[in-house]
Amino acid sequence: MGWTVSFIAGPVEHIKARLQVQYAAEKSKRLYSGPIDCLKKIFKNHGIRGVWHGLSATLLFRTFFCFWWGSYDKFTQLLNTHTNLSAPAVNFWAGGLSAQIFWITSYPSDVVKQRIMTDPLGPERKFPRWRDAAKAVYREQGLKGYWRGFVPCFLRAFPANAMALVAFESVMRALPE
Repeated sequence: MGWTVSFIAGPVEHIKARLQVQYAAEKSKRLYSGPIDCLKKIFKNHGIRGVWHGLSATLLFRTFFCFWWGSYDKFTQLLNTHTNLSAPAVNFWAGGLSAQIFWITSYPSDVVKQRIMTDPLGPERKFPRWRDAAKAVYREQGLKGYWRGFVPCFLRAFPANAMALVAFESVMRALPE
């Protein structure tokens, strides 16, 4: 599932990453005025390859979804077996805990993916390969560089994913068989 979604999520994450690193306070000084403008400019200047810049890094990052869904299944089984929690409560706890497992395993690859997606396109590109970006993170900040920004991500992951899985499972239970 992670790889399939990557072909849609990759360009979306690429555009989001480029918009997030525009630091000019005045909107008129920013390179992109919004997501559509960003997409148009990338496509005009770099073609379809530019739009999907960072796809391999996205594929690698989304490979870690196996830890999310695998641990979600295991937590669901354990909570169903060893507690008397309701189905939504099981989904909440299993969803939140599995999100923590996912981010603990995937975060370094997400840091490298972001570095690639914000790398200039064209001749000034610094990271032609994934490992070039990974080495740059290590060279600049050591091992701690792969975990920069982890705490806010980790704190957000539990409630956001717990509630998303409660909603998802509730919808799935409501569908006719």
